[in-house]
Amino acid sequence: MKNMNKNNTKFLRIALVVFIMQTTAIVAQEGKIRKADNKYESLAYIDAAAVYLDVAESGYRSEELLKKLGNSFYFNSMYTEAAKWYGELFTMTQSVEPIYYLRYSQSLKATGNKSVAAKWYDKYLEKTGSSNEDFKTASDYEQIINMSSGRYSLQPVAINTNGIEYGGAFTGDKLVVTSTGSTGRGPSKVNAWDGLSYLDLYEATIKNDGTLEALSKLKGDINTKYHESSAVFTKDGKTMYFTRNNTSPKTRRNKKETQHLKIYRAHLVDEEWTNIEDLSINGDDYDTAHPALNSTEDTLYFVSNMSQSIGLTDIFMVNLGSDGTLGNPVNLGDKVNTGGRESFPFITEDNELYFSSDGHFGLGGYDVFYIKLKGSEYEGSLLNLGKPINSAFDDIAFVINDHKGFISSNRLGGKGYDDIYGFVEHEDIQDLLKSKVYGIVTDKDTKQPLPNATIIILSENNEVVNSIETDSTGYYESEIDPSALYIIKANKAEYDGDDVFSQKSIEPREHNFELSRNVFDIDTGDDIATILNIVIYFDLNKDNIRPDAQVELEKLVSVLKNNPNLKIDVRSHTDSRANDNYNMKLSNRRAKSTIDYLVSRGIERSRLSGRGYGESFLLNSCSNGMDCSEDEHQQNRRSEFIITNK
Repeated sequence: MKNMNKNNTKFLRIALVVFIMQTTAIVAQEGKIRKADNKYESLAYIDAAAVYLDVAESGYRSEELLKKLGNSFYFNSMYTEAAKWYGELFTMTQSVEPIYYLRYSQSLKATGNKSVAAKWYDKYLEKTGSSNEDFKTASDYEQIINMSSGRYSLQPVAINTNGIEYGGAFTGDKLVVTSTGSTGRGPSKVNAWDGLSYLDLYEATIKNDGTLEALSKLKGDINTKYHESSAVFTKDGKTMYFTRNNTSPKTRRNKKETQHLKIYRAHLVDEEWTNIEDLSINGDDYDTAHPALNSTEDTLYFVSNMSQSIGLTDIFMVNLGSDGTLGNPVNLGDKVNTGGRESFPFITEDNELYFSSDGHFGLGGYDVFYIKLKGSEYEGSLLNLGKPINSAFDDIAFVINDHKGFISSNRLGGKGYDDIYGFVEHEDIQDLLKSKVYGIVTDKDTKQPLPNATIIILSENNEVVNSIETDSTGYYESEIDPSALYIIKANKAEYDGDDVFSQKSIEPREHNFELSRNVFDIDTGDDIATILNIVIYFDLNKDNIRPDAQVELEKLVSVLKNNPNLKIDVRSHTDSRANDNYNMKLSNRRAKSTIDYLVSRGIERSRLSGRGYGESFLLNSCSNGMDCSEDEHQQNRRSEFIITNK
């Protein structure tokens, strides 16, 4: 092409026609906590959640109470109520575990309060040091590339010359490639800038062993004095889309004006390609090139630097009608396209997109990448194919069919400027795009595994990704996207739920859960204080009921009111740091104060008994004269509420 400017020629030779400017609500657990109305079955159990709600509705508040209430609604997808109690919790204190920031944010988001939810989510990220960015560091990318490497074996093909060969496109038993011809040089059709022949489209027969026979030019009106490259064919082999320099007439075209690349359509008539059409997606002031068809042939993918581009060259898609008409181009977006150059798209039968890019992190210039398409959206991660497909040089024009394919490269050791290599894929790429999350769910107190616990995996937008149950050993496992954030919840009937925020990770993620029982079988001799985590604190040398102790005792009031036949014995204890006689009297006064408080709250005195035991029943070795910590002494300063009958 005589009038083609020097820069355009350089780009076609070196860049290989790549352009210079290129749940529903969460699935509820089936066995929800049994209600406390008529199902106690002669005091067979205590429903802790009902107790906490009863206490809260009486007007009492504590950090533990608000956490429990928020959780009980959150894990049953009752987000309005959860947001209410979490909101009260943060009004009382913000010195709580970071997970409560996340749960509050999720509850607010689920009820439509997205702006406030975002603020609490940001606070969660600040508390945990989490990042909402995708994999960004070179170390992350290198791990991904290393995981992908070694899946292919690679060999150069016999058709390579000392010129340029790259491609190609499958059609029947042929591979159509772009080439400068058998020698790369000739007496005519030579670029003035580099002395190489112009690019034309050739075909080579693919033999049974995957090797290629000698090249022959496509017949018909395809190959001209201009550059032709990058073809794709319909399945019936009768229609071809290919790239060529702009040959469409233009009034008063400047002889020195750059002739941009365009995609043309040709038809096979009597074994020759003819009836060349200029497509509606083309323009005289931008490039279009490298067409690719999806398996249903209703979408054409291509590369362009049109005005909608993000970077130098982007990959676009356009609807292709049965009559050949084209819709409006759609940019594939920033998960594929970068500020650099994306080119050479190829779509498999399974709607997988392979393409070359120098904008994503890679090993060299252009690297080949993979992503699974779902319409105009994506499934899973963007993956670098790793070595040996990619190298420190330009690796382009990847095509594959039934685990065999071809890749083009200007890597060292080639025969010409750019060579074609055949490859065999030894391992499915899908296996590397997914990671897994796994773990064990156990009873917090007994440490025994919990079978049939429900594990719910949520996206960061609170959408259910998967719901599974633990097996007989309490184990669960699920496939996940390593580049995504998740919220993972563990639920089981008669247990408090738990959840974790699962960070993006290339490696498998382990999340174990210890669930606390909240519905308890009770019997004579059981201590309700242990069951409901009732902890009564008294001031030094005092026996009056403090406000924080009132909140604790309200749990007991709720149990006694809902179980009118229940009788308890109040047993108060002290530590050893005073004389025995004093401690006995002090513990008696504290037991009496406790009973008096319960009576003042409407509990019949006949249902209550109790006394003090001083330091007679220490729980540890902190007896007289022993050097113990305050925490160790605190273990002995306790009250017990023992069931004396049911």
